[in-house]
Amino acid sequence: MQEFLQNFDINEYLPAALAWATNILLAMLILIIGFWIAGKAYKMVHAIGKKYDKLDDTLFRFFGSIVRYVILAFVFIAVLNRFGVETTSIVALIGAAGLAVGLALQGAMSNLAAGVMLLIFRPYKVDDFIDSAGQFGKVTEVDLFTTILQTFDNQQIIIPNSQIWGQQIINHSHHEIRGVNMVFGVAYGEDTVAVRKVIDTVLAAHPHILKDPAPFVEVETLNNSSVDFIVRPFCHGEHYFDIRYSVPEQIKRALDDAGIEIPFPHRKVIMVKED
Repeated sequence: MQEFLQNFDINEYLPAALAWATNILLAMLILIIGFWIAGKAYKMVHAIGKKYDKLDDTLFRFFGSIVRYVILAFVFIAVLNRFGVETTSIVALIGAAGLAVGLALQGAMSNLAAGVMLLIFRPYKVDDFIDSAGQFGKVTEVDLFTTILQTFDNQQIIIPNSQIWGQQIINHSHHEIRGVNMVFGVAYGEDTVAVRKVIDTVLAAHPHILKDPAPFVEVETLNNSSVDFIVRPFCHGEHYFDIRYSVPEQIKRALDDAGIEIPFPHRKVIMVKED
């Protein structure tokens, strides 16, 4: 032991020890500063999103997370460089792994891309009634991968965003005032002026039908066995379904009370007797 201490030269190992200690201190400093910058970047992106009411907050949280993880990736690469680790191969390996994962998750990535587009352009938002991907309901949640609808019979429908973004989207809640299209047929022998008067009376008595814009009531089609009136009252969006499912019965009763015939499809058959 004494011989070892006599042969041990501290000056020989001191530079290496100082270099390791310096690298450790610098690595810790890089980590601390890197985490601080990553956190600040996330908050900054999130704060930018709050300034734009038309853009969804979920989108900016996602972008903020991407920025944070990219910064942290560079921080860890810088730390490895401090200890002499060759990072070129590591970066290449991460890139190859990312490509493989991307190919394996093509469906998820398409949903993610569609979700980003939906959150940027916002063709609908939570609490809107939409018709898309063959489904109709109230939007309860929109995230980066799916849109969740609630139907009138209280079913929850989860639709991948890629199915919605690639198809027609009908937003029934986009405009505050909506028209409700209905068609009523009367017999050819009825007076169209009297029919219009009956319909106008029913519409004027409804509490949710607006006076301005005025309801539209006109003859639309001369059908095979009926004269068809198109009836389009206007209302606020929240009263649409109340009018859509209450007014037809009210008009039917009013026409019956007025003695106006509502025909059903029929054919006239002429029989010829041959001798």
